[in-house]
Amino acid sequence: MSSKLFDLTGQLALVTGASKGLGQYFGRALAGAGADLIVTSRNAADLQPFIKEIEALGRKAYPLSLDVRDHASIEAMALAAAKIGQIHILVNNAGCNVRKPASDVSWDDWNLVLDTNLRGSFFVAQQIAKQMVEHHYGRIVNIGSVTSVFGYAGLAPYTASRGGIRQLTMSLADEWGRHGITVNCLAPGWFHTSQNTVLYQNQEWVDYLIDRIPLKRPGEPHDLDGAIVFLAGEASRYITGQTLLVDGGISTGATRASVSNPQR
Repeated sequence: MSSKLFDLTGQLALVTGASKGLGQYFGRALAGAGADLIVTSRNAADLQPFIKEIEALGRKAYPLSLDVRDHASIEAMALAAAKIGQIHILVNNAGCNVRKPASDVSWDDWNLVLDTNLRGSFFVAQQIAKQMVEHHYGRIVNIGSVTSVFGYAGLAPYTASRGGIRQLTMSLADEWGRHGITVNCLAPGWFHTSQNTVLYQNQEWVDYLIDRIPLKRPGEPHDLDGAIVFLAGEASRYITGQTLLVDGGISTGATRASVSNPQR
């Protein structure tokens, strides 16, 4: 098997929401495979430590400001990115969450999550795809979640947004495939990030979570490295419109059962 299937040398990847968390891990993995990076945050100054880290790997990295809830900001970012070079890969990672019982979710809570995770992802993809169409090539990876296919209490706006990402991915894949663009969804399971730190402070909840995961541990950020490089490179050239779950198997929906006394 050719190593070129996973070689991103000479390619330029745009990763949104890269000031912290999984966005930085995605960027490191892509840079490790040879890609140069454009990384975004609402405050570009927050990206400077990460920029230095990527440059230390021998790759180029360019910071851009982006607020995915502001259409003018998306358009400005896309224009600035186009001046840097041809964008081969888009990782639509910027997102947020509000954890509340459904009965307590406010109008503003709903708009914050859906505007960031779903509307923002669409309009970033729209702007970057215009450039990809010109070159008849592109890899778009929308970051979803296990909640793209599973529902969880207390996460109504978030699960709605991530379910929407899955459906959006299929629609864009169908529309842009003829232009040489693949669109897929990378859906992590339960990973410890800044958004869910409060959950991991509850050992009872962690034990409950681990019991439901066939691999018996939450995800670690580097568990996503292979998946993001795969979807960004030639190895996945005939895969589009798909949701790749990297979740330790929790989406099997299995619950603990007694092997010695099976109930049929």
